[in-house]
Amino acid sequence: MPNIKPVSDLRNYNDVLKDISVGNPVFLTKNGRGKFAILDIEDYEKSQATIKLLSKLMEAEKAIKTGEEWLTEEQVKKNLGV
Repeated sequence: MPNIKPVSDLRNYNDVLKDISVGNPVFLTKNGRGKFAILDIEDYEKSQATIKLLSKLMEAEKAIKTGEEWLTEEQVKKNLGV
């Protein structure tokens, strides 16, 4: 169940912060509507990595559709630093 609190609860921010954990963000409302989300840094980094991966996959899909040349295995390893 989502942890939803009014933004005014930030007056006692320690109480709000103790409710945040990995996989358990706190959603803040303002005037009864969702306004902010506070999440653990691990969740934030995971979501940023997911966005980056999906962006790269979209680029690859576009390259395939437009007929661009594919990278060789050696080029991929070099780009990944392997």
